Amino acid sequence: MSSRAVPGGQPSVSVVVITYNDAAHVVDAVRSALAQGESVSEVIVVDDHSSDGTPAALAAFDGESRVRVIRRETNSGGCGTPRNDGIAAATGSHVLFLDSDDLLVPGAAEGLLAAAREHGADVTAGVCVRRELPGGRETVWAPAIYDREQGAELPGTVVDGIADHPELLHDTLSVNKLYRRSFLTAHGLTFPDGAFHYEDFVFTAGVYAAAPRIAVTGIPVYIWHVRRRAATLSISLRRASIANWEHRVAAHAGVVEVFRKAGLDALATAARTKFVDYDLPMYLRELPQRSAEYRAAWWTVTRAHLAEFDPAALAAARPAARWSAAALLHAPEPFGVPRLVELAAPRPRLIPPYATGPGGEPVFAAAPGDVPLDGLTGPTGPGGPAVLPPEELPVAVDGRVTIGSAVRLSITVHELYGRLAALGPVAATLTLTERSGAAPALSVRAPLLPGDDCWEATPAVPLDDLVPSGRLSAWAVEVRVEYADGSSTTAEVRAHAAQNARRRVVVKRGRPFLVQAGASPRRALVLRTADGVEGVRRVLGGRLRRLIARR
Repeated sequence: MSSRAVPGGQPSVSVVVITYNDAAHVVDAVRSALAQGESVSEVIVVDDHSSDGTPAALAAFDGESRVRVIRRETNSGGCGTPRNDGIAAATGSHVLFLDSDDLLVPGAAEGLLAAAREHGADVTAGVCVRRELPGGRETVWAPAIYDREQGAELPGTVVDGIADHPELLHDTLSVNKLYRRSFLTAHGLTFPDGAFHYEDFVFTAGVYAAAPRIAVTGIPVYIWHVRRRAATLSISLRRASIANWEHRVAAHAGVVEVFRKAGLDALATAARTKFVDYDLPMYLRELPQRSAEYRAAWWTVTRAHLAEFDPAALAAARPAARWSAAALLHAPEPFGVPRLVELAAPRPRLIPPYATGPGGEPVFAAAPGDVPLDGLTGPTGPGGPAVLPPEELPVAVDGRVTIGSAVRLSITVHELYGRLAALGPVAATLTLTERSGAAPALSVRAPLLPGDDCWEATPAVPLDDLVPSGRLSAWAVEVRVEYADGSSTTAEVRAHAAQNARRRVVVKRGRPFLVQAGASPRRALVLRTADGVEGVRRVLGGRLRRLIARR
C-alpha cells in the first residue's frame, strides 16, 4: 500500500508513564523509556497521588531533562485519568503509553516510529509479551494477531480501519501501540475518567471507530509483567471479585456503545461475538474456584448482559461458546457448571453423559437443560450452522497415569453422538509440552482399540525423556485422535475422575526421579517431574513449607 507522510516537524515520541504507589518498579519503567534513545523526546510520569515512596523514587530523575513528573493532587481511582493528563501534557508528534510495573523493549520506540513514518500510520501496533513473575514464562498477547509462529498473518501489513479485520477487536491493549498525537486530538480520543476499570477496552474501541490507518508490525515493544503473588493485584488479575466481572461487562457495553454511536453496527456485533468467544470462557473456566454466592451473582450479571445481544452476534460465535451462552440464557440460576467449564477449555470438550432432545438431537443436558447443540450433528436446515468438521469436534479424552520405569497413560476417547464411529478412530498421538518451553515436546503414537462406547489406547513415555536433567518440569498433555479417512481431532487430555494427585519416586540407575500426576482446576491432566536428589528435595521441601503455612 502507498505510504503517507507524517504531518508536522521531526517525529518524536512522548512516553506517558502512569504510576500509583509503585516505588519498587517505577524507576525501572522510566529507565526503559529513556533507554529508547533519541526517538523519545520526553518521558511524562503521571503520579496518581501516591502515598508510598514513589515521589522519592522519582527524585532520581530530577536532573534528567527528558523526564517530567506530574503529581496529581487527588487519586483518580483508575488508569484513565492519569493517561489523559499525560496526553494533554505531551509535546511529541507521537504518544506511547507505559505502566509503571512494566517495561518497554529496547528499540521499541524507534522501530514503531520508523514503521509509522514509512506507512503514514495513525496507529502503529507491535508485539506485547506477557511475562509471568517470578517464573519468567512468556506468552505473546493476542497470538492470532501478532504471533507468526501460531499462524498470525497481520504483522507486516497496513489496514485502513478495521472493518475488514474485526479480529483486531481481540487486541484491546493501549500500551502496545504508538499513536500519532494529532490523530488523538482531532478525534477527541481519551480514556474514560475516574474509577473506570478496563479503560483500555473503551479507548481502543474509540481508536478503531475513528478508522485509523494501522501499521501492524512484528516488532517486540512491551513487556507486561504478570505478578500473581503481588500484595496488590493488577485489575486484570482480580477476577475472584464479582466487581471485576461487573467492571469488565460495563467496559464491554461501553465498547458496543462506541461503535453504535459511530454507526458501525457490524463492529458492534463483532465486539459482542468477541465477548462470547473470549471473555465469557475466561471467567467460566474459573467458576469452580468461586463461592456459591459469587457464581449466583456472576450468573445474574452475565445473563442480563447476554440478553441484550442480537442473534447474529451469538450465531457468529464459536460453537462451544455459542452453546455456553445459550445455556446461560436458558436458566435463571446456575446449572451444569462442570459441563460449562469443560466447554470453556482452550480446546473445548463435551463430557459424558450425552443427552438428547425429543427428536434425538444433541442437547446440553437433560430437561430442563435441553438446549440444542446446533451444528454438532446434521443436517441443520437452511440457514443453520454448518456441521462441525472433525478438527472442531469437542471430543472428550480422559487419561489415567501409571508411574514406573516408564510413564504409561491409559487414554479413553469418548463417543460423541455417533460422530466418531462414523469417522473410525484408528490411532492416538500423544504430545506432552513442557510449560516453560525449556524442554522439547515429546510425542508418542499408539493404536486406538474399540471399547464400550469409546476407544482406548495405552501409550508410554520413557522416564528419561520426561525428566530433563536437573530441572523441575510441568507437562501439559494433548492427544490427536486420528481417523480412518486421514482427518483428526486434537483434544486436551482430562484427568480421569479417579486420577487424584499421585506422586512417586522412581530410582533408575541409582538416580531418583519424581513424577506426579494431577489435575488442573479445569481437570486438565498435568505431569510434574523432578530429576535427582536435589530436585526431589526441592519438591518435597516446597510441600512441607505449604503444610506449615496452612497451620
